[in-house]
Amino acid sequence: MSKVLSATWQRCRVHFMRNALAHAGKSGRRVVSAFIATAFAQDTPEAASTQWRNVADQIRPKVPKLATLMDSAEQDVLAYMTFPKQHWAKLHSTNPIERLNGEIKRRTEVVGIFPNDDAIIRLVGALLLEQNDEWAVQRSRYMTLETIATMSDDPLISLPAAS
Repeated sequence: MSKVLSATWQRCRVHFMRNALAHAGKSGRRVVSAFIATAFAQDTPEAASTQWRNVADQIRPKVPKLATLMDSAEQDVLAYMTFPKQHWAKLHSTNPIERLNGEIKRRTEVVGIFPNDDAIIRLVGALLLEQNDEWAVQRSRYMTLETIATMSDDPLISLPAAS
C-alpha cells in the first residue's frame, strides 16, 4: 500500500498495546506495558527502533508470540516517528480518523439505502469537505499548515491557511 499511495501505514499505539497485552497474561501486563513504553519515550526514530528490538528480544524467551507480534508491528507502530517531533503527540493515535469514519457510518446509516453510487459519493464527499473545513479553521486544535509545510515539496502546502 505504501508504494501505491506514497504513504506510511500508521498503527495506533493504544490499539497495539491492547493487542500486545492480550499476549502478556494478567500478571505480566504492567511489566510488558512499561517495557514497550520505553520505546515510545525515545527521542529519535532510530533510538525507538533499537529499544523496540531490545524489548522484543528480552520478552522473546517468556512470551514468544508477543515478541513475534512486536517484530511484525514495529514499522507500523513507530511510523509516526518519521514526522517532526512536534507532531508525534497528534500522530501516534488514529483517533481522529476513527472519529471521522464513525461519523461517516452514522450519517450513511441514517439514509439506509442509496439509489446509486453517485448518491453515496456525494454524501461522503460532503462530509469529508465539511470535516476539512472544520480542521482548517481550528488552527490551535490540531496541526497548523505552517508545521506541515516543512514536510512537503508542494508549493500549495506552503500557502497560508484561509481564515
